[in-house]
Amino acid sequence: MSIVTYEGIVENGQIRLQGNVTLPEQARVYVLIPNAQDLIVPHIYSPRLVDPRDAARFEMEITEDQIDANI
Repeated sequence: MSIVTYEGIVENGQIRLQGNVTLPEQARVYVLIPNAQDLIVPHIYSPRLVDPRDAARFEMEITEDQIDANI
């Protein structure tokens, strides 16, 4: 297996190779992303209870404000 390297950019979600490069249909390609650590988007997970029985400690309290807000 031989390996050839081409540089390209992503435009509208598709990779466009620079220069006059055409690849045959169904060509197997590998994409390497330099500086990939800069592209990682952090994910913030919502908190989870260790024991589902602890959910009883979190009761919802609904209060109504006065309709007249002195506007």
